[in-house]
Formats: sequence, C-alpha cells, structure tokens
Amino acid sequence: MRLLVVAVVVGLAAIGLRGRLPAPQGVLNALANADYGLILLAALLQFASIGAFALQQRRLLQTMGVHLRHGQAFAIILASTALSITMPAGPAVATAFTIRKYQHAGATREVAAATAIVSGLASIGGLALLYVGGGGVIVARNPTAFLNWQPLVVVTGLAALTTAAVLLGRRYSRRPACERGSGRHGITGRRATYWLRTVLNSARDAWRAGAELRVRDWAAALAFAAAKWLTDLMCLTVVVRALDQSIGVTTLAGIYLSVQIVRQVPLTPGGIGVIETALAAGLTAAGASGISAAAAVLIYRLLSCWLIIPAGSIAALVDRRT
Repeated sequence: MRLLVVAVVVGLAAIGLRGRLPAPQGVLNALANADYGLILLAALLQFASIGAFALQQRRLLQTMGVHLRHGQAFAIILASTALSITMPAGPAVATAFTIRKYQHAGATREVAAATAIVSGLASIGGLALLYVGGGGVIVARNPTAFLNWQPLVVVTGLAALTTAAVLLGRRYSRRPACERGSGRHGITGRRATYWLRTVLNSARDAWRAGAELRVRDWAAALAFAAAKWLTDLMCLTVVVRALDQSIGVTTLAGIYLSVQIVRQVPLTPGGIGVIETALAAGLTAAGASGISAAAAVLIYRLLSCWLIIPAGSIAALVDRRT
C-alpha cells in the first residue's frame, strides 16, 4: 500500500508538472546564482512560522490548565506537520496524532479536541486578518486598488464565518445545561447510532471548552495564527528576492492566497504536484521567467514542505524518548 501511494503521488505530480518546468540545467544555474544569505533568512522565517504555531498551541493549552514545555510543543507540531504533509487524509491524521499527544501531556479529550478546534478557527481568522489588514493599507493608499483586490472578498467571507462560529459557540456555551441537554440518555439501538451520538457529544463538549475562552485568549490565538501565515508569506517573498525577481509583495500575497485555497483540496498528500504547479503558474503570470519561477518553487517547497518531513520524524522520535 505504501508503494502504491508513493506511485500515485509521483504520477500525479508528473502529470501536473509535465511541460511546465524548464530545462534542468537552467534551473541549476539559477539555483547556483541565488543569494544564499536571503535563502538562509527564508529558512529562519519558515522556522519562525512553525514556532508561532507551537506557541499558539502552548498558550491555548495553558489557558485550559495544561502545561506543555516549549520544546515539547515544537516537537509535537513539527511531527504533526510532517504527518499532514506525507499521509493520505493528512490533516485528519495529524489532528488525531496531536490530540493523542496532548492527552499524554495531561489534557482531557475535550480540552485536546478544543485546542484543535480553536486552532483551526484561529488559522482561518489569522489568514483573513492578515489579508484584510494588508488590503486595508493598500486601499487607503490607492482607493482604486480595491477593484483589483479580489482576494479580499474571499478573506472577508472567511473572517465573517469564523466570527459567527465563535460568537455562536460562546452563546451556546453560556446556556444552562438543562437547556442544552446531555444527549446521553436513551442511547439504544444500533452501534452506528451510539457511535454517532458519542461523537456528537464529544464534539459538543470540546466546542464548549473552546468557546469559553476569554476574548484575550482568542486574540492571542489569532495573533499567533497571523504571525504563522505572515512569516510563511515572507519566506516565499524572500526566496523570490533571492533569485533576483522583482515581483511586488501585493502580487505575491495574491498568489500565496490562491495557493492556500488550492491546497485545501486534498488531491495529493501535502498538495505535492498541485501546489508546485499553482505556484509556478502564478509566478510566471506575475512576470518571472520560467527558470526563476521553477527555482523559487523548488527552494520554497524545500523549506516549507520537504525538509519538514525528516525533521518531523526526528522530532517524533525525540519526543517519544523524552
């Protein structure tokens, strides 16, 4: 099965990238002439992106009464990110792994699941906050730019949905228990019905635990999520600059948002082949040469994806020994 999965992933990547990559020698020359000082800076920014995510998780767990060391939080996030990249249905597998690790650290099932739920909402909200804030600055400088800033429509909708989910959850969590109903009485019948009700009850308890967070805790989670997205975007920007391509930050932000939307479609583990194709097409359309676009995609994906796989494996082993 593993060989079959690898073969399918490689085949899809080859189909997606067929005819889009320039001659390998040209790409190697571009890589050789890159500014490796900037590439080192891009690597540090990617490290900071993962670190911001780990700090967010640690802060959420501390708010709910679970202490997690900095190194342990970073190791768990690094390992779960590697799982998310490499496994079919990676985000679900990574979430289950993270919840189990948090339970080993002393969190209840509801608290661990609540951390995952709040983190997911904060991730959407942080991305929306980043683009709404950047778009607001652009529109303030040039009001006509709003007509060409189509991604703002998408992120504004995401921000509205996230805010509505948080407000409804907080309102629901304040209702008396007798109004909410335990949902645990009269569980009879088939095993599937029992399993479904158990899952719904667990999800309800997890959401109530997360919705009861204070406003400042939500604000901190959003701030860490925005920092995670911002440093990842800056990593891509620095990589493009390292290859001497003068694409504007606004244009790169639009390409980056498009790639984040594309990667939500789980066609391949970690979006392998799909993200590379989307990034190369976006950079080429923005004015980069085919050789420079291919080199930028290789470096960025090396830093944000492929190097994380062995690093996450090592982090998982170290965390298990600890």
